[in-house]
Amino acid sequence: MANSLFGPVNPALDAGYEDPPPRKGFFTDTSVCIGCKACEVACKEWNLVPGGEDLDLLGQSFDNTGSLGANTWRHVAFIEQQRPTVNLGMPGSGPPAPTGGQETSMPPGTVATGPMTDTGEGPQMADEEGAQADFRWLMSSNVCKHCTHAGCLDVCPTGALFRTEFGTVVVQDDVCNGCGYCVPACPYGVIERRRGPAGALNVGIAQKCTLCYDRLGDGLQPACAQACPTQSIQYGDLDELHERAERRRAELHEQGVAEARLYGHDPNDGVGGTGAFFLLLDEPEVYGLPPDPVVPTRDLPQMFNRATAAAGALLAGAALVFLGKR
Repeated sequence: MANSLFGPVNPALDAGYEDPPPRKGFFTDTSVCIGCKACEVACKEWNLVPGGEDLDLLGQSFDNTGSLGANTWRHVAFIEQQRPTVNLGMPGSGPPAPTGGQETSMPPGTVATGPMTDTGEGPQMADEEGAQADFRWLMSSNVCKHCTHAGCLDVCPTGALFRTEFGTVVVQDDVCNGCGYCVPACPYGVIERRRGPAGALNVGIAQKCTLCYDRLGDGLQPACAQACPTQSIQYGDLDELHERAERRRAELHEQGVAEARLYGHDPNDGVGGTGAFFLLLDEPEVYGLPPDPVVPTRDLPQMFNRATAAAGALLAGAALVFLGKR
């Protein structure tokens, strides 16, 4: 296939499956994530992912895992912003009345901390000097993207990484030799060799989300999606998830959330689109996501053509020199 290294393609068909089922994936709607970390816990329990020896608050809000890695296949980010809050339709309850003040209530789906006051325009957070400041948390459950064109799979020398019939990418623990080539090949920094803790399974080899491949074969949802109480993590046929995500984005735009955007859904991006995509409420960089990820193999045809042209020019020059001496 001419575009097997880049561009839109059905990854399961491209991998050789003759009649694969519809491609499966995740749609993560960050606008309804409440940061409960149920997905992290469910992922660790089902996949026997170790908790790690350094599990502790990192000084970054309530984040105690930091980033995706060999021991964190799901990572819930907590991003604090002093920005206007918007009601996104989530159920909620108001805070208690401030001491000595009038009772106030927060609209469902908004988050604020600190002393609350009511100025007639709704509750706001007061800073240490008493000035009014709007505050929100951006929460997002990050995961392996299961790229259409997966750099980790392309560079693996042993075949430890393989494409499943569902279009996902899985590491075979008993085949991986721990070379680590896949680690820098991932444009999202997802895959990593497990370094511990002591007694953990698969130490020394590459580890990442499998989209619960063992559950999919039995018709079950991945553990993280099953555990999510707000349906922030939605699993299903990727085409249907794209339609659902577009409707959700349009709904938020109608509600005045103009910054709502989709990330990873475009098949013409640098990885051919992803099997796990997101609805974000700010720029990708705010969530620690690369704004323009590119699979390393995308430029191979162009590099090969340039190398061939350079070699041809070198041979032509050598031939001219040889003929000139005769």
